[in-house]
Amino acid sequence: MPIDYRQYPPNWLREIRPQILARAGSRCECWGECGLHQTHPGPRRCVERHGEPAQWAKGKIVLTVAHLDHNVLNCDPENLRALCQRCHLRYDGQHHRQNAAATRRLKKGNLEMEGMT
Repeated sequence: MPIDYRQYPPNWLREIRPQILARAGSRCECWGECGLHQTHPGPRRCVERHGEPAQWAKGKIVLTVAHLDHNVLNCDPENLRALCQRCHLRYDGQHHRQNAAATRRLKKGNLEMEGMT
């Protein structure tokens, strides 16, 4: 599903996103938040780098910017992380499942209401 940038602050593409990607130095900033990279004695940083062939998947890496609290309006740098697609999808997995379940419930409710009329 394409990103609807109308939901984001007006300076997202020109200022906020580039600042986070620059901070990351073209490397995924995940330190295990996605559930991977858990090693002993502690988590390690993901090795994926923007534009390079993926180490753990096919294709090239594209860094994305994740909102850790899933609120696109909270653009505090502490709430934002540059993540590779793999880490971002894993980090957002539970949030996506909850949204999908809510959408199914809403559609089911609408279908039941339509059937009653």
